[in-house]
Amino acid sequence: MRAYHREVGTLFQGSALFDSMTVMQNVLFPLEMFSDMSDAEMHDRAVFCLKRVNMPEHTYDLMPSEISGGQQKRVAIARAIVLNPKYLFCDEPNSGLDPKTSLVIDQLIQDITREYNICTIVNSHDMNSIMEIGDNILFLKNGLLEWQGSRHDICNSDNEALNDFVFASELFKKIKATNI
Repeated sequence: MRAYHREVGTLFQGSALFDSMTVMQNVLFPLEMFSDMSDAEMHDRAVFCLKRVNMPEHTYDLMPSEISGGQQKRVAIARAIVLNPKYLFCDEPNSGLDPKTSLVIDQLIQDITREYNICTIVNSHDMNSIMEIGDNILFLKNGLLEWQGSRHDICNSDNEALNDFVFASELFKKIKATNI
């Protein structure tokens, strides 16, 4: 189980931060549980990850309730990558965020995925996010694979279930019609 936690990072809906721990303590938690690093090494790694997700130093001693939702999400990303995982699982990473902050989080996940060569799997209903960062998209219907392709393939797909989901609104139906 210890090896699993070192190879897999997870980012949950909301942020799933421990509300009784500071920002720094939240990021240190996986290191304390699953690494053999010294206290100084753990601190340096946590600071590195917090800086990587653009968290200001003055927030490190704050509680999750004292920072914004976008900052909470960034702390959760720092915690998810602190063990330098090979795989990152993200469940609705933009849940509860405004559209502008969602774009920032999407870009951050995409940048970290590429920088650290992490295989990232994102479970989402947020089509803006999927169309922005999805490289290989799987559309599931009733628990089964209904369609697979790139974000560029979506606009040209004739899969009825996919089109009903992605292009549900009148606006998106018009957008699809102009792209074909």
